[in-house]
Amino acid sequence: MELVMKTMITSPYYRAVGKEIEVFEQVFENKLPLLLKGPTGTGKSRFIEFMAYQFDTKLITVSCHEETSSTDLIGRFIIKGAETIWLDGPLTTAVKNGYILYLDEVAEARPDVVVAIHSLTDHRRELYIDKLGESIKAHDNFRLVASFNPGYQRGFKELKPSTRQRFVAISFQYPEPELEQEILIQESGVDLSMAKKLVMLGNKVRNLSELGLAETVSTRLLVDAAKLIHSGLAIRLAVKVAVMEPLSDEKQILDALYNLTDLIM
Repeated sequence: MELVMKTMITSPYYRAVGKEIEVFEQVFENKLPLLLKGPTGTGKSRFIEFMAYQFDTKLITVSCHEETSSTDLIGRFIIKGAETIWLDGPLTTAVKNGYILYLDEVAEARPDVVVAIHSLTDHRRELYIDKLGESIKAHDNFRLVASFNPGYQRGFKELKPSTRQRFVAISFQYPEPELEQEILIQESGVDLSMAKKLVMLGNKVRNLSELGLAETVSTRLLVDAAKLIHSGLAIRLAVKVAVMEPLSDEKQILDALYNLTDLIM
């Protein structure tokens, strides 16, 4: 389990693409759980970092995977010297102290994680710790945010409707070309001409459904390529290593992507 706890000193850059900031403000005010839906690299994590800064609150991010369990989130007994002591997990820490807990890709976690957070997503706003036999009322400032990628998750990794309906949900998609160009310029320092080419390339690949890519070109990948180009790496090489290579290992698919790169870049 990857755990990151952040206190933002300066505001992260985030460019709103819709009403997501307004929605978050009202969700936060009403103490409602929030689900961020959308493809990888569309700004979900950056958005929650930006909003944590705006509300001047600490953010604990847990990157979920198939081994993430409720014990990882809630806590466990550990041996320290001759004693056995209880160690709070990130969920318990956030609940007690009034932080934002962000469960990134929550559908990847084990089913018991969803069970553990259920009582925090309704009127009870409490966490039951079975190993201690006690329930903890959430701090007034505690907020629960989760994300998942409905286009990527399949079968057992899909969130159940009963779970999804416990959250207010915001959909994230790739920005319109003009906004995506602005993001690339802001994040990397490339000029408008280069930003336009990268965004055009990204959109071309996104529309190539016949390639059967598990994931397509994210804004994050385009930003990575732009950073490499701005720092001096050859343009096509930067696109190859930052955008195309992460998408596939199959030679035929990569060849098609390289040909497209040659046409546009």
